[in-house]
Amino acid sequence: MSQQHFDVLIVGAGISGIGMACHLTRECPNKRYAILERRDAIGGTWDLFRYPGIRSDSDMYTFGYNFRPWTGGKVLADGPSIKKYVIETAESYGVTDNIRFGRKVTNTNWSSTDKCWTVDVECEHTGEKESYTANFLVGCTGYYNYDAGYKPDFPGEADFKGQVIHPQHWPENLDYSGKKVVVIGSGATAITLVPTMTDKAEHVTMLQRSPTYLMPLPSIDPVSVTMQKILPDKLAYRLTRARNITLARTIFERARKNPKAVRRLLLGIIRSQLNGKADMRHFSPDYNPWDQRLCVVADGDLFKAIKAGKASMATDHIERFTDKGILLKSGQELEADIIITATGLDVQIMGGMEVKIDQQPLKVSDTMLYKNVLVEGLPNAAMIVGYTNISWTLKADIASEYVCRLLNHMDRNNHTVCVTRDVENSRTEDTILGSLEAGYIKRAADRLPRQGSHGPWKSSQNYLEDVKTLRFDPIEDGYIEFDGRKSKRESSRGGRFMAPLRSALFGA
Repeated sequence: MSQQHFDVLIVGAGISGIGMACHLTRECPNKRYAILERRDAIGGTWDLFRYPGIRSDSDMYTFGYNFRPWTGGKVLADGPSIKKYVIETAESYGVTDNIRFGRKVTNTNWSSTDKCWTVDVECEHTGEKESYTANFLVGCTGYYNYDAGYKPDFPGEADFKGQVIHPQHWPENLDYSGKKVVVIGSGATAITLVPTMTDKAEHVTMLQRSPTYLMPLPSIDPVSVTMQKILPDKLAYRLTRARNITLARTIFERARKNPKAVRRLLLGIIRSQLNGKADMRHFSPDYNPWDQRLCVVADGDLFKAIKAGKASMATDHIERFTDKGILLKSGQELEADIIITATGLDVQIMGGMEVKIDQQPLKVSDTMLYKNVLVEGLPNAAMIVGYTNISWTLKADIASEYVCRLLNHMDRNNHTVCVTRDVENSRTEDTILGSLEAGYIKRAADRLPRQGSHGPWKSSQNYLEDVKTLRFDPIEDGYIEFDGRKSKRESSRGGRFMAPLRSALFGA
């Protein structure tokens, strides 16, 4: 089995992996890299999910890459448009030719003797084995299992005479015309599916155990449209992006500081949207705003469907499935021809591949992430993890920039190996996704890397802080060892406040 060697190997050709490759092309043009992608297409999430109405739940001015402005008409874009954007970005930076499709990474091992990674791969279609070596490894695999979503065991499911479908594996050409549909779930997928399916279904019921905070937003932003008409394209994009970053952060901080006021505001908006056509108990969570991610309702479509009588809400626990539908704890039975289990994701880190150091397995949950990018104790390895409280790509972008900064620093100083060390014993039991209390995150606590109590080990979920840390703070800060030597603390560059602020809001 022959081996191919690269300076950098990227695992995953979704929005994070393509972004990482583009940053390498822009900032480390002499690096030879490849992307190993299990699927046969670019896009990751946006290639996998095909359910009706799939769209972003973040605005595209911040969800798009900072180096390639989103120019689509809708600020809440549909899935196919996002996939097209990622593909076109890859093509424009020459990334596509560097992707090895249909390659499932099964095992990775760092050799302290050879000072490089060996990555074992299985070809999905032929079963053939391949092996690659690399100086640096970057995991861009997202945070969930692509093979299967999370689905509880429902008593009596085998008795149901209709179809049971998980949105992660939507059947092609599913005909739900004139059918009664029940969508189980209260997250972004359910919020999107319910109003979309009312165009053909007889009726759609959204069944939830507990409500989620919702916020109606226009799919086309009138302010950004106006700016595009009167300003140069690049300036309009930068101003819109800065505005949306600031708004998102302000809302998040207000929710943390004054949750009761934000709760009143959100529920008041929903009440005005429904105009008395639904019981507010279905929209009144028993937790504070942003303890779980707030779900966006594009153009208020869910509320419109409810007011039109095409959709309804049910908040209850499931007793069992029946041959006709679902029996609830309250005794009510929801009749259904099709049941959609929008019950969440099965969290998985590094695509499920085994990670070893000198053939000794590494348990990822026993590590932390330095600056939420570098894996503690793992030489020459990074993990690109986006935000959970705002647009994923905001963090993925600057994390990729940081990896390029690190690689260039190593080249300038003739370093071969870098590894981070927790010199202050700051590890906590909080996971890197611990800022939210969603069920899928709690279920995966034993699989996720931890964060520390302070310093570069603590996950900030704050874009302005992370821009300063990843773009401006010195590479050598005492937490990284280069070739076995502890780094010295360098003085910071770029100003203490204004330069990072300008960079965060208006680009590098």
